[in-house]
Amino acid sequence: MFQGALRGVKVTRNRVRLSGGADWQADFRRRTTGRAPRSAMEIATVRRMLNHTLTELKRAIDGHSVAAAADLYALAWQQAAGAPPSETRQQRALLQSYKEILASRRWQEAERLQASSSAPPVPSSRPGRTTAAPPRPPSASRAQKQKPVRSSQQQGPTTRTVAPRVQPPARPVPAAAAAERPSRQAQPALLEAARLHEIATGLRPLLEETAKTGATTSWPLIRKRLPGLGRLHPDDESVILWLVDEDRQEGEPLLAALVTTGNRQMHPRFPVIAEQLGLPCGTNTTQQQTTWSYEILRVHQHWRYRRR
Repeated sequence: MFQGALRGVKVTRNRVRLSGGADWQADFRRRTTGRAPRSAMEIATVRRMLNHTLTELKRAIDGHSVAAAADLYALAWQQAAGAPPSETRQQRALLQSYKEILASRRWQEAERLQASSSAPPVPSSRPGRTTAAPPRPPSASRAQKQKPVRSSQQQGPTTRTVAPRVQPPARPVPAAAAAERPSRQAQPALLEAARLHEIATGLRPLLEETAKTGATTSWPLIRKRLPGLGRLHPDDESVILWLVDEDRQEGEPLLAALVTTGNRQMHPRFPVIAEQLGLPCGTNTTQQQTTWSYEILRVHQHWRYRRR
């Protein structure tokens, strides 16, 4: 059970420290509900442009135009980010099917063939002409130069080769000392809105399958199941979960409740995400924990017998 408040930088047992205190909450609200609302005409315009881009993308895929397909795929996600996820559900599902084609082995082989055919030819030397060898560096000639040495037991001078001085190997750092050094890994950069929408579209089916099995998950497990997904900024993770549940049907529970910490405890950012989605979680830890546990129960019951 949690023993501290969500806001601030307090760290208690089974809690995760959040950098920035309450600053991320203000930025999270700005990146989600702080955007300008879209009118029905604007949403229709976005959908019309997106449908046109998808048509051109289908033609590029049928014609095996690798470069054009990659540009149109990125453009389509930028256009999809201009409208709420619930308004572009069919278009994003079509983009997911195109993503499987672009990530297939056959398409990657076609991409390599086109890249090799468009590469500039390597200039070759004319036949019958010899190329002069490059001059030997002065350091190499000095290293091979023999130094005469006088010997008292011989009549004439003898020669010997002077071996280069070898630097002693560096002493290995003890494992205990290396463990004492803190590993300061920089946070990943924030992603663009188009990339966030793309990740959220691929994450929702994974969370639905997790709900059907009556289990929970975490971001390390999500990265293992979603190929190509690297480590994300914690603020981007919160926005992605908000996008996943913003795409839900009316009355559906929040799939974001299934994303827990490593010890299967409530993620400390869940109350803020839930409040932005219209689910108040209370002000103290006990109320937040109770709301989260009940929401997980609702998610499991909702998706247990449901077919897609």
